[in-house]
Amino acid sequence: MMVSAQRRLGVLIGAVVLTVVTLAGGTLTASANPPQPVAAAMHSKAPACVAPERPLSRDYDAATRKNAAFNREFRHCFTTINGVQMHYVIGGHGPNPMVLLHGWPQSWYAYHNIMPELLPGRTVIAIDHAGLGDSTGTPRAMTPNVMAEYVHLLLNRLGVQRNVQVVAHDIGVGVAYALAAQYRQQVAGLFNLDFALVGKSLKFADLVPLAFHFSFNQQPFSEGLLTGRVGYFLTNFYPLVSKLPEPVPARDITEYTRVYSRPQVLHNGMDFYRDWPQVDKDNAALMRTPLTIPVRLLSMDLVPAWTAISQQSMRDAAPTATGTAVDGAGHWLIEERPALVIAEINKFYPAP
Repeated sequence: MMVSAQRRLGVLIGAVVLTVVTLAGGTLTASANPPQPVAAAMHSKAPACVAPERPLSRDYDAATRKNAAFNREFRHCFTTINGVQMHYVIGGHGPNPMVLLHGWPQSWYAYHNIMPELLPGRTVIAIDHAGLGDSTGTPRAMTPNVMAEYVHLLLNRLGVQRNVQVVAHDIGVGVAYALAAQYRQQVAGLFNLDFALVGKSLKFADLVPLAFHFSFNQQPFSEGLLTGRVGYFLTNFYPLVSKLPEPVPARDITEYTRVYSRPQVLHNGMDFYRDWPQVDKDNAALMRTPLTIPVRLLSMDLVPAWTAISQQSMRDAAPTATGTAVDGAGHWLIEERPALVIAEINKFYPAP
């Protein structure tokens, strides 16, 4: 009886110590199992996390923890790359790796509704960019070249070194291009959603007059104005580049408000735009060697001139790139035209 009581007391003390360390922000070793929703941990069919770590971002699964269907297919994972704890969501066991790269101001969650439809024949990996979403830490620069390095190293850690099918939206397209241009053996193709690549026919200065946030996000006071008002800003920002009054659902805005209320994420997101003049130079250098992989761009249909500008910018990087505007659609193509996006992805990357 005495031994049994001592054992119970030891277990209780251990649990209390673990809780105190966690609440105090203490760091556990990478071998510790990261906390996951019970349903996900016990019933997920997703691949196991590689080199898993305890999440540094609180409530990382706030939007998915009660979604049993999603948790059966996908798993949240965390691992540190060059000082930044990277967050990614993985599902499927198919032979074709598909990587999803999000834009601003969103996170991996932009893809959550279409991810189950992309599973057949694939392993799907939705990544929070270094410094954004539920990734924790700040890269040495928020340029696509640097952000692509984190994606590259993360994929290497996961054993995904070739034939990567990339799907990207908004600033994720810039990162996807840098990934393909710098690590050419890793990427099989680029399927892009509404973005333009600077560096050749297009410069960042050409973009500034097209949307207020290109300039606003560069200002040193932008974070100060948005701190504590992220939800209000996002609710009013998303319709500015759409014909719909509410192109992004309220529940999704709640999730994006959570992640962009993280001070480092709000700051890093602005730094992407502050670093954009450097991207003119970086892309000009990369474009000297054209991409030869398949590239396709779907553009919004709000401003006719935008279609021509964005499509030409893709051909600056990949001369055989194809693309089209999506009739009547705004910038948020995944939310506004999910069925079309899924069909276009599957056509571009045929199942084996």
